[in-house]
Amino acid sequence: MTDRCALLAHLTPVEQQAVVENGRWRQLNIGEFFFHQGEPANLMYLIARGRVKLTQLTPDGTQVILNYFGPGEGLGIIIALSHMAYPLSAEVIELCTCLYWDQETMHQLMLQYPQLALNGLDMVARRFAQLQERYQELATQRVEQRVARTVLRLVTQFGKQVDNGILIDMALTREDLAQMTGTNLYNVSRILSKWEQQSLIFSERKRIVLCQPHKIVLVAEDLPFVKPALP
Repeated sequence: MTDRCALLAHLTPVEQQAVVENGRWRQLNIGEFFFHQGEPANLMYLIARGRVKLTQLTPDGTQVILNYFGPGEGLGIIIALSHMAYPLSAEVIELCTCLYWDQETMHQLMLQYPQLALNGLDMVARRFAQLQERYQELATQRVEQRVARTVLRLVTQFGKQVDNGILIDMALTREDLAQMTGTNLYNVSRILSKWEQQSLIFSERKRIVLCQPHKIVLVAEDLPFVKPALP
């Protein structure tokens, strides 16, 4: 876990061990929540195994999926920076084992190991940049572009090579994609059906395989498909 965890990056093995030993282990089942949006932020988690869906409710009650996290990702880093409430909800979608720390313990560890605090700031900065990128996509890109970019992000996180392409190795519904891209189920279904007809993807039972990922990249970048020249 430590070799792929941004929170523990650049710490010595001894320092990493000290941080881990000051945490506590917990297991959560599918459907359970690490925390809900609006609750006081008092615990920080580090996922060792499993996957988590991050969602947020808009003022009108619409649920938006912001991201999916897997092993090595941290949840609730906001506890290290402020006394704010959790800005989103974190739901388990695959049996999770995690480490967690309360706010006081994490503050003490960051004072003892300044690199840990710098890592926390870096995590916050990266997630802020991701949110800015998502906002820019919503403001400037066509729906099909947004869906393509979201699919490619999921491939980066959870892609697995299979015989007919690259599988997004997690349960993913069309409604999930709609929530992640700021559109509706009709538009996502129309786009995925079009891609299937073009043999760009194959989808079945909440699974999506990218059969021609390079062409999905062209869609994401709003570039035309170019047929190879005849000899």
